[in-house]
Amino acid sequence: MKASIITILSLTLTLSLQIHQIKSKPLAPAILVFGDSIVDPGNNNAIITTVKSNFAPYGQNFPKHLATGRFSNGRVPSDMLASRLKIKEYVPAYLGMNLSDYDLLTGVSFASGGCGFDPLTAELVQALTMDDQLKLFKEYKKKITKIVGEKKASEIIAKSVYLVVTGTDDLANTYFTTPFRRNYDLESYIKFVVQQASKFLQDLYKMGARRMSVASVPPIGCVPSQRTNAGGLERKCVISYNQAAVVCNSELQVEMKRLNETLPGSSIVLFDMYTPLLDIILHPSNYGFEVSNRGCCGTGIYEVTLTCNKYTAEPCKNVSNYVFWDTYHPTERAYEILMTKVIQKSGLNA
Repeated sequence: MKASIITILSLTLTLSLQIHQIKSKPLAPAILVFGDSIVDPGNNNAIITTVKSNFAPYGQNFPKHLATGRFSNGRVPSDMLASRLKIKEYVPAYLGMNLSDYDLLTGVSFASGGCGFDPLTAELVQALTMDDQLKLFKEYKKKITKIVGEKKASEIIAKSVYLVVTGTDDLANTYFTTPFRRNYDLESYIKFVVQQASKFLQDLYKMGARRMSVASVPPIGCVPSQRTNAGGLERKCVISYNQAAVVCNSELQVEMKRLNETLPGSSIVLFDMYTPLLDIILHPSNYGFEVSNRGCCGTGIYEVTLTCNKYTAEPCKNVSNYVFWDTYHPTERAYEILMTKVIQKSGLNA
């Protein structure tokens, strides 16, 4: 009888362990991230640029209140997706970090605040271009090959999830704010940006990527910085800027479909950041927010990166009431709500 009870308990324990392993098994071997400040966890700390956030009050809600270089008060979308994929809780920057073998094998971010698909966007602020990020990825591939061998490294590269989040700065900064691309009309510039996005994805595919998730352009006309720049005295949403984002997203969707049909084995998904973020901004009380037209940092009207600092821009008392942390980047809480909606709709965690 005792033996039977012990056997049953042993089987129960074994089954429980197996169920736990299934539940906790990563849905991909690694997550590899490219893009701009939305998913830059600190690469810009290691380069000469004014686009930095490795100082207080950035990171005030990150573990140990660390200002890692993430452009928010806490975690950013790449961290949240990595967690949902059961890979790890935080995606480290590739540059300027003492990365362990585990860090490298489970994924890093090459993203650089201030970049766009248009190479000029990054060059204007001395950020890493998307081509620069591909060069770092090439270097990364050599490092993991040295760790696990060519066969295993190739498997990791093929099965990993690739997150690409950029394009906002192309429209909001390079086209609408500076004069440097005014030789294009808006329609032509959007086509140029989509062509650059397509080239990047094709280059990434040639380097072994297959599962690529690309963020759509958000409603840039309702971001606090653009309300300040072009929204008049009342700082209203700039409708024409939002319309440009919609057109760009539509053309990106067409191009993603074409790439999926022409690149064997590829799975390229354009996930919608525009619709859920716009709903959060226009109906903040539905999500428990009070303020969506300015950031938590300082006045919330112009503070971002260097102007959002502990000396001249004290943060708001209750950051959970705000959709935006500074005039450009959402708060951790807003990102959590946004990413939950995005993942549920697009199946990014599948």
